[in-house]
Amino acid sequence: MRNRSKLLDDARKPIPMKPAEPMHEDSEYVHHGTCSIFIFTEPLAGWRHVSVRPRRTKMVWVEQVRKLLDVHYPSTPKIRLVIGKLNTDSIASLYEAFESETALRLDKRLEIIHYTPKHGSIPLQ
Repeated sequence: MRNRSKLLDDARKPIPMKPAEPMHEDSEYVHHGTCSIFIFTEPLAGWRHVSVRPRRTKMVWVEQVRKLLDVHYPSTPKIRLVIGKLNTDSIASLYEAFESETALRLDKRLEIIHYTPKHGSIPLQ
């Protein structure tokens, strides 16, 4: 899973809470660019791995998938991915990035990739 996030900062320091008064924050912010956040999670095992990268590219995506399969789950025969429907997130990217033997080995360990809907969340089955 990946999320493109804005890197924001407060334009002015918030005024802390006082008794019977909430904290006061200005809605103005300073924009420091964007980044891509890759999150791999196995909720029932209580496991997650987060990786932040400055850009979203095919090479970054395939390296994250390779690391998931070869480093975090080396003995798991099949991994199911739920991902956004982005132009970088495809099995074809594996074959563009790696030698055919490596791409095929990784491809065989990936179960059907489930794409998240453009608007909304994935229904639980």
